[in-house]
Amino acid sequence: METIKVLLVEDEEDIREMVHFNLFKERYEVLLASDGQAALDIATNENPDLIVLDVMIPKIDGFEVCRTLKKGIETKKIPIIMLTAKGEEEDVIKGLEVGADDYITKPFSPKVLLARIKAVLRRTKTVLKGSKSVFTINDLKIDHLKRKTFIKDKEINLTYTEFQILHLLAQKSGWVFTRGQIVDSIRGENHAITDRSVDVQIVNLRKKMGEQGNMIETVRGVGYRFKENLVT
Repeated sequence: METIKVLLVEDEEDIREMVHFNLFKERYEVLLASDGQAALDIATNENPDLIVLDVMIPKIDGFEVCRTLKKGIETKKIPIIMLTAKGEEEDVIKGLEVGADDYITKPFSPKVLLARIKAVLRRTKTVLKGSKSVFTINDLKIDHLKRKTFIKDKEINLTYTEFQILHLLAQKSGWVFTRGQIVDSIRGENHAITDRSVDVQIVNLRKKMGEQGNMIETVRGVGYRFKENLVT
């Protein structure tokens, strides 16, 4: 069985040792860094399967580390779970906006962190499997090349922007996207859309999808996600 390599970036020694111990028990290979510069160096050289990244670390903070890694050709696909202070909603939003794949607030139990790690790794594998031109989730089928969407084999007519948003959310089911991330995805195709209009597009999508519209979930104070389901 292939060993999964996890980079833990945490400057608080007690937390670092606690997480290290629990990851080791689960047979993960654990790499350790206590500051942002070390995190960048290790991530670039070792190419871990996942990074657990604290926000408040010396030299380079977690947000900048995450932003840099997500821009790197060799590191942009490494999933990152950010550790944030309890109740700091702005940190959660900022972390997601710079590319974090998930977050967990301190204090946390080792069981919760391990569950999040397994979920993110599972979602990452699902995304890779679902990167083909046609994929299905329950009764929903999306043909990316033909830009067509079907529910129970019946085509639903979506605008370009609606299709882009649906494809983004569905292909990464379970992942939370901020409005800013959704905007950036659409802007990549030079189509005008704002944070506020994202909400309108989501409303329209849900209506057109009927009962399947409840697969698009609102994450209060953050953005939207597609219910986590297996992509086939």
